[in-house]
Amino acid sequence: MSDGSEVPRGTGNVFADLGDANADAKQLKAQLAVEIIATLDRQSLSVREAAELAHVDPADIQRIRKADLSRFTVDRLLHILAAAA
Repeated sequence: MSDGSEVPRGTGNVFADLGDANADAKQLKAQLAVEIIATLDRQSLSVREAAELAHVDPADIQRIRKADLSRFTVDRLLHILAAAA
């Protein structure tokens, strides 16, 4: 049964849908984090091994795995992805 209400279609960027002023940057960071995690998993790299490859603290790799991306710039995530690839 339908109550007549419509479900709005999203833009493909949840941050933009929620009205975030930094939606594009947050979406890009999220996409980079997904790629980093997938790369680490494909290579079966531990947190410590990944951190050594990227020359970052192991806590940074843990933050990426937990999607805690507020401390990262797009450039830093790109560096980590390039180092892990």
